[in-house]
Amino acid sequence: MLTVASDVDVLARFGRALADPIRCRILLALRQAPAYPADLADALGVSRTRLSNHLACLRDCGLVVTVRDGRRTRYELADERLGLALDDLRAAVVAVEADKTCPAAASDGCC
Repeated sequence: MLTVASDVDVLARFGRALADPIRCRILLALRQAPAYPADLADALGVSRTRLSNHLACLRDCGLVVTVRDGRRTRYELADERLGLALDDLRAAVVAVEADKTCPAAASDGCC
């Protein structure tokens, strides 16, 4: 059963998903087109096990969905507006000092 998440919950889930570079790369790849896990792993240069863990996180966050395609499972963004949001975030200007890095999150866990 699907429930509607609060605005804060949606933003927190999106933020957690974007906190990891591999998950960001997965979302950007799925922004271009739906894909199968093996193809994503090859394209991103990560192991299938590692990719599977990140896809599970993105599924749990509600950002990607699976679509059965015969005996295979394809992944795609849960909503096309997520792709537009990714485009907007990429285009946003972020004020960053050259000698500063973003502090690591206190927890490395996912959604």
